[in-house]
Amino acid sequence: MIAPVSGASRKGEPRIPVEDRLFSLVLALLATETGLLKSEILSSVRGYAERYDDSGQNANLERQFERDKDDIRELGIPLETVESPDRPGDNQALRYRIPKGLYDLPDEVRFTPDELALLGLAAEVWREASLSADSQRALTKLRSLGIEPREPVIGYAPRLRVRDAAFEPLRQALDRRQSVRFHYFKPGEGAPRERTVDPLAVVLHEGRWHLHAFDRDAGAPRTFLLSRIIGAVEPVPGMTFDAPPADIQDRVLAELDELRSRNAADLAVTAGSDAEVRLGRRAVLRDEDAGVIRLHYTDVAVFADELAAYGPEVRVIAPDSLREAVRERLATVVAAHRGGGAA
Repeated sequence: MIAPVSGASRKGEPRIPVEDRLFSLVLALLATETGLLKSEILSSVRGYAERYDDSGQNANLERQFERDKDDIRELGIPLETVESPDRPGDNQALRYRIPKGLYDLPDEVRFTPDELALLGLAAEVWREASLSADSQRALTKLRSLGIEPREPVIGYAPRLRVRDAAFEPLRQALDRRQSVRFHYFKPGEGAPRERTVDPLAVVLHEGRWHLHAFDRDAGAPRTFLLSRIIGAVEPVPGMTFDAPPADIQDRVLAELDELRSRNAADLAVTAGSDAEVRLGRRAVLRDEDAGVIRLHYTDVAVFADELAAYGPEVRVIAPDSLREAVRERLATVVAAHRGGGAA
């Protein structure tokens, strides 16, 4: 959060807590790609700006900023220092920033559903704080300095996908070892079908929530995408089950990882396109000359939905099943537009 005004210290104003100042500094450095000069930080960021002296007597503030930088880095936050090419060696020309891409969690870091629920609440706190009146005034001040803030950081909450409607009733069923019933839409089937299952684990894989459960109708374990559950998840009265093994989540995630490693797609992407940028980040192999990348995926229907959204920017070379799935989606879009006629 950035202070609404700069200027000399104002008497009678309460001291800004350290945590508030560090949060404000992180938010400010995330909100700009080019970075901020030290003078811009000290005159604008909440926790410094209240004590900033326009005449330049800010030695104490500068020392405070140096300590705060160390504290932020010790927390594992990648605060970068960028030297001005026009003024090499000039500390007053250094810019500070936090690259958003480096701030993301590593792929190998995983959380339990309860931990993710708590992180989801923390994300909402971040969102509310970044949307506060002080922060909105801060954006105006950054723009007045000629700095265009990176808007997705403001009002941004990490997408942990704890908001799937089925998540909470399934979590409760897991805690109570209660069988449940719901309607599930499986790709390729004409309509949702009712399933009665014993929930064994809810895991997050590739940004999507999955339910691993024993399907009582099929008599075998199955894994379901929460986003494909239609309508309410209802407990089945009098139907319970034994506690699953303690390592069930690790086993399910390992199975999903193995499935993902078996599914590989070769894609031709248009140079300089959004598809090349976004899909290229996940490429495991790349042929720059041919413009072809290889990606792994878990669910063919989910991946086909994603690829179809890029339109002509991406073409599936292999496998055939994925290529046909994308074609079907594009054909559906064309048919819908033809049927709708001109607006």
